[in-house]
Amino acid sequence: MEFQAVVMAAGGGSRMTDLTSSIPKPLLPVGNRPLLWYPLNVLERAGFEEVIVITRKEIQKMLNLDTKMKIDFVCISDNMDMGTADSLRHIHQKIKTDVLVLSCDLITDVDLYKVVDLFRTHDATLSMLMKKTHEPTEVVPGQKGKKKPVEQRDFIGVDDTGKRLLFMANEADLDEELVIKRSILQKHPRMHIRTGLMDAHLYCLKKYVVDFLVENRTITSLRSELIPHLVRKQFSSPSSLQQGLDNKEEDQKKKEQASLDIYSFIKEDNSLLKPAPDNSCWNDHRGDMSETLHEGKVRCYVHIMKEGLCYRVNTLGLYIEANRQVPKLLLNLGVEEPLVHGSAQITDRGMVGSDSIIGSSTQIGEKTSIKHSIIGSMCTIKDKVKITNCIIMNSVTIEEGCCLQGSVICHNAVIEKGADIKDCLIGSDQRLETKGKFRSCIYCAFVIIFKT
Repeated sequence: MEFQAVVMAAGGGSRMTDLTSSIPKPLLPVGNRPLLWYPLNVLERAGFEEVIVITRKEIQKMLNLDTKMKIDFVCISDNMDMGTADSLRHIHQKIKTDVLVLSCDLITDVDLYKVVDLFRTHDATLSMLMKKTHEPTEVVPGQKGKKKPVEQRDFIGVDDTGKRLLFMANEADLDEELVIKRSILQKHPRMHIRTGLMDAHLYCLKKYVVDFLVENRTITSLRSELIPHLVRKQFSSPSSLQQGLDNKEEDQKKKEQASLDIYSFIKEDNSLLKPAPDNSCWNDHRGDMSETLHEGKVRCYVHIMKEGLCYRVNTLGLYIEANRQVPKLLLNLGVEEPLVHGSAQITDRGMVGSDSIIGSSTQIGEKTSIKHSIIGSMCTIKDKVKITNCIIMNSVTIEEGCCLQGSVICHNAVIEKGADIKDCLIGSDQRLETKGKFRSCIYCAFVIIFKT
């Protein structure tokens, strides 16, 4: 087995708490499938037969996944606050090979081999997936107007090929200037700095990186700590570390620090299946006949998607946008199921648009119109209801004469007769009053915001 696949599904969804306060993030329905289904689908399409899923016990109990893969659930206690690096460290005894790590909120139709082949070809320490940042086009429920919160930019440095990852920095970590180390520019005088790229949280990592994490417990996050650390380490000198260890007068603390450096975990692979770099005329770069593999033992690469769909569903706006794209995405993923479930009951005078999804055992009444929307299972939608650009989760009841636009209605909610709802988020188990008018509001168990 070349890679072990690991899916991170224990996070709480801190950037979309209005949704995740009542529905765990991995269970959020996207196109009437739990969010966790999508990274598992990426793995299954690539031929993986086994996967480790790190999650919470309550989530495992509620999961109902349609997959042929063998899933090894590793449950983290609810009172344990673990970052992604902590989670990978937690399962280190299960990791016997190089590892492929995905986040549970990744939805993509990427050809996984494009990331994996970068890792293989360049004998990389890290290869990862990025895509141009996608801005949600719709108004976010509870947000007045179309002005979006300003996100901190990532600055990504790549070589002429656009594949070698040379530099990473977040705007929040910078002062007034972007500083590039001389050691990088000496080896790569032509570096392209890009912004507007999204880290998809899909990483191929060497086994020794997991070993490194086990000993370096101060690193808690893959995205914000480990990955930038690996990128920086490409341009440090392992020889200076070894010299420090050979010096008997070296301070003991410095020795300990050197022993924890990533270079001390790298082991030469003498497998007969590996190419012999010194005897090869092939190289992994253009423009010179230097070493077969580019300089250094730590090498980081990135595949930047130019086509296809790729979302990190980590905000309410991106959750809505992903649901909008699901009918198109499912075709790309090879899912050939009809968008309207066979057990759904739609009256002769009910109208469902061709890009809407209707779940199992849902009932739709007379003169009801549904356009550009996702309707969950076991919903009851009565007569003369208009639904446009909405996400309706399971077991929702919408009474006669209601009008819903641009809204998210969570599980078991009841919308009473004649309610008019636009750009709202209605939480699980909520009941909205008869003929109530709601605009840009978040209506959850203990809070009502912007009700008009």
